[in-house]
Amino acid sequence: MRKILIILLVSVFVFSLTITSGVFAENTSADCKAFYTIDAKTGYVVSGYEIDKKLPIASMQKIMTALLGFEAIENGVVSFDDKVIVSDEASGMGGSQMFLETGDEYTISDLLKGIIVVSANDACVQLAQTISGSEDEFVARMNDRAKELGMLNTKFVNCTGLPASDQYSTAHDVSIMLRELIKHDKYHEYSKIWIEDFAHPDGRVTQFVNTNKLVRFYKGCTGGKTGFTNEAGFCLAASAERGDTEIVSVVIGSSSSKSRFSLITKQLDFAFANYETINVLGDFGELSTKVLGGKFDSVGVRPEKPFYAFMKKGEKGNIKIEYEIKDEVKAPISENQVVGIVKIETKAGLECVNLVTNNEVEQKNYWEYLGDVIKSW
Repeated sequence: MRKILIILLVSVFVFSLTITSGVFAENTSADCKAFYTIDAKTGYVVSGYEIDKKLPIASMQKIMTALLGFEAIENGVVSFDDKVIVSDEASGMGGSQMFLETGDEYTISDLLKGIIVVSANDACVQLAQTISGSEDEFVARMNDRAKELGMLNTKFVNCTGLPASDQYSTAHDVSIMLRELIKHDKYHEYSKIWIEDFAHPDGRVTQFVNTNKLVRFYKGCTGGKTGFTNEAGFCLAASAERGDTEIVSVVIGSSSSKSRFSLITKQLDFAFANYETINVLGDFGELSTKVLGGKFDSVGVRPEKPFYAFMKKGEKGNIKIEYEIKDEVKAPISENQVVGIVKIETKAGLECVNLVTNNEVEQKNYWEYLGDVIKSW
């Protein structure tokens, strides 16, 4: 096993769930009940206040409703183009709506767009019924998925966020489900819509205006979810990306809509101004290993996935990177075959990423072996 050691003079990313000093990290007079700002890729905490306090979050819990929609599509339960007939229960929902009519036919894609852009309660209920048969069954899945994601202080009672007793979450838990949702590429096709004229199947046209104003007014905003009830106050979870850095920020219980957008903007501005993200394994030249009995004598090797470090700008420290690659591998070799590991050591500890082959290498046949023998004479 060959070993290659590289030491980088870069900022050290310290994995931590403790609160670091940010814009409001030590200012409990901020106009909200809780806030939390993190790096989306690594979960590094930029700032926070009352991050584990159980609070009503209003429509921000539709983040989980939308997430289960995308996961149901990934798992083959439904597809974007599936058509569903609107139920009386769904069309009768109050609050924010996309104005579904009983008996009309909409696609799953339409419902997701309505949930993400205009926070449509009617679309949430129809999606829940379509995926799980009933809203109650869907809510049970919401709670199961929350546990799977490590959302330990969350309980859902409905799929909309409308007021209900014993329903709550935290700024920390909201950040978890938003981080999971923004991993879905299709989500961003909806989340970045600012204004759209939506054509209903009965010929009506209603205007969709995104409830998340940052989509229009904050550079790099990639999505998010607003929420408001008298009980919850004004809430907002948002994500924004600049270069390789993507930040998630959550505010619960602000006193006004203007205040929640202002607080999130300040949190995002602080994070982008003071932190940066690097792909530690992004640019280290070519690696290879010897092939025995193959049609090629060697095969290229690369890290299986990127490893990101999120750090304060201007900090210096050591990250040690050690590649351990097999001296030789016997053909046949498949693409993405594991042939070693790369160890990344920071102050936080040791992380490992597999090293895999760039391409397949077929085994030599009899005539190719014979040709080699003839050449060697």
